[in-house]
Formats: sequence, C-alpha cells, structure tokens
Amino acid sequence: MNATDPLLTVEDLNVRFPTRQGVIEAVRGTSFSVGRERVGIVGESGSGKSMTGRAILRLVRPPGEVSARRIDFMGEDLLSLSEREMRRIRGHRISMVMQDPKFSLNPVIRVGEQISEAYRLHTRASRRAARQKTLEMLEAVQIRDPERVYQTFPHEVSGGMGQRIMIAMMLIPDPDLLIADEPTSALDVTVQMRVLAILDKLVQERGMGLIFISHDLNLVSSFCDRVIIMYGGRIVETCRAAELDKAEHPYTRGLLAALPRLDQPQARLDVLERDPAWLKEQSVVAHV
Repeated sequence: MNATDPLLTVEDLNVRFPTRQGVIEAVRGTSFSVGRERVGIVGESGSGKSMTGRAILRLVRPPGEVSARRIDFMGEDLLSLSEREMRRIRGHRISMVMQDPKFSLNPVIRVGEQISEAYRLHTRASRRAARQKTLEMLEAVQIRDPERVYQTFPHEVSGGMGQRIMIAMMLIPDPDLLIADEPTSALDVTVQMRVLAILDKLVQERGMGLIFISHDLNLVSSFCDRVIIMYGGRIVETCRAAELDKAEHPYTRGLLAALPRLDQPQARLDVLERDPAWLKEQSVVAHV
C-alpha cells in the first residue's frame, strides 16, 4: 500500500438512537478518509465525534443503529463482516484508546498481565514472549522501571501513567490505525505534551494512521496534519491544520475566536441561530 493511499474510507455514516420522543441522530451523513497521517476530529460535547470512532469499530450498543454506504478499511467493508471477523480487526489492525483510559482497565488484574493478554489474543505468543513484548512496549511509551509497573494494579498508577499504559496496550499488536478518544483529557499541560510526543513518535516510527478525537481545537491544530470539525452530528469543515486560520464555516470561526488569548479579553462562543439542517448546506470541505 502506498503511504498516500487511505487506510480508512467512511462514506455517509449515520448513527441513530430510537427514543420515546423520537429518533436521535447522533451522527448524520459523515464522510471522510484517513491515511498514514494524524487526523484530528474536533467538536463540542455531543457533536458526534466519539460516536463516529465507536461506529467505525462497530462498538455502538443497541438500541443504537449504525448505517453507512461504506466503511472501507484497507479493502474490507467493516459493515459486511461478521462479529468474529470484526474481532480479528478490532484491537489488532484498528485499536482505540477510550476516554478516561485508566478506568477502562480491569481493577483486579495487574497492569502487565492485561497488556500481555491483549498481545497473546492476537498473536498466540507464549506467556514468556508476551511478557517480554509488554516490557518493551512499556519502555516505548516512556514508563520508567517497566518491571515494577508490570506488577502494579490500575489504582496504583497516576492518570498520566494510566494513559500511557492504555496506549501501550492498544499499540502492542502493531495496528495500522489508532483511534485516540480524548487521550490527554484531565491531564496537566506537561503530561499532555509528553503523551502527544509519544504518539507522534510512534506514528512516525510505525507508519500508522491516527484519528485524534478532542474538544481542544488549539491542541489538535498544533499536533495533527488535518482537522475535521463536527457540529450537530455533521462534518461542517475539513482543512489542513496549517490552514485552520483560513477557516470559512461560521462554527469553525466561532471556535477560533473563542480560544483564550493572553493579549485579549476573554472571548465567548456565539450561538449559531440555525439548526443542523442549515449547517449541512453551509458545510465546507477543503480539498486537501
């Protein structure tokens, strides 16, 4: 596969939840592609960005309904695969770091054993080989004294270390694509930068694609190659991160204007007096 070819192509993705008040459309007609690059998906809470990541891996639980014209991953349509075939891809060829990853760990199993289990599940490696690979992966995400951390329980590690442990677990099968859902949330700036540096290094060394989901436009624009802006379940704008200051959509411009600056009074995000149907008509997709 050429480095410029898309790893993932999503066409007309929709996620719906039936309720007593009617159907809630969490994701509406979303289309995008990801190559061996860093693509950021940004939007406020409820914009559909996390649900998009879950839908790609078919992790939306009933009564949620996922439909799409196509979710193509390296030539395979993920929607047409059986659950058994999806398990071959999920966590192996495509991995996902969930929000608050530390709390995704099993609290009664040692950290190292959980990472080793993830590796053995997809590779059939021996316990000894899996343990050695786990120690190497913990070192790769810049955890000091991997032997000690291997023996710890999740409640014994800090938030920043918990993030790195989950990143190690998701990367140990050597996936082609990593979906990171708010991997730096609730971390201080120093730890954030450390986690981003680890992700950047691993993406470059492994040549994998990264979908970086966040509500922090400033962070994504400085870290990613491309930025996708979501609002009301729709993609309203796509552009190169370096050209974000030239954004055309009123929602994106509002987000940029609301970023805090030391040399200006605190800004506020103006309310868009329109519904998402109007936003679809105003959507801007830059040719990148």
